Amino acid sequence: MSLSPEELKRYDRQIMLFGKEGQLKLKRTTICIIGVGGLGSPAAIYATAAGFGRVILVDKERVELTNLNRQILHWTSDIGEEKVVSALKKLTKLNPNVSIEVINEEIREDNVHEIIKEADIVLDCLDNWRTRLIVNKACVEERKILIHAGIRGLDGQLMVIVPGKTPCLYCVFGEIREEEGKFPVVGPTPAIMASLQVLEAIKLATGYGKPLLNKLLIFEGHHTSFSEIPIERRKNCPICGHFD
Repeated sequence: MSLSPEELKRYDRQIMLFGKEGQLKLKRTTICIIGVGGLGSPAAIYATAAGFGRVILVDKERVELTNLNRQILHWTSDIGEEKVVSALKKLTKLNPNVSIEVINEEIREDNVHEIIKEADIVLDCLDNWRTRLIVNKACVEERKILIHAGIRGLDGQLMVIVPGKTPCLYCVFGEIREEEGKFPVVGPTPAIMASLQVLEAIKLATGYGKPLLNKLLIFEGHHTSFSEIPIERRKNCPICGHFD
């Protein structure tokens, strides 16, 4: 595998940072983005623009008018269309060098392993904890890197899960018994957190920079501040506690 002259020019500013070999590592990396909404839209755009070789998009929903203040891959003309189809049309035009694959399915315990099996990195761009914990469990079992982000209003959080090396979502949050349902959010909040998800994915794929390991990053948008909370693996965690 090599970089074409067009790719060398397209990714020139990145190659200045991590070299041609780093860009080749991105090209060899498959990233699976679960959820193509507020977080998934900007995540998919930046992953595609960066040159991840294969981007897998997973979502079952259709575009609605209430999505359009934040889900920037979807436009007014896309209302009623499957989100993965709407996204596919834009992303293939953005970067024809990237293989974009779509899965129009809801994540369940009986299909999640098949969906993530070929991914190197999985992005949690979901909006509910039930599904997040399904993905977390599967990523731990399959030894897949998972990058979680969550948002509400003007606030967000970010966490990188490397099975066996960092806490998993269950270690930190445990069982989530109640879902909030529809919640408030402004468009820039998921854009900020999704950009950070892709930044972490780029660092992990290329080896350039220091990934956010064993920390929970908190973004507080009301006063525009970031903070880090140290986190540790739980030895009795039912999901990842079996690792040495």
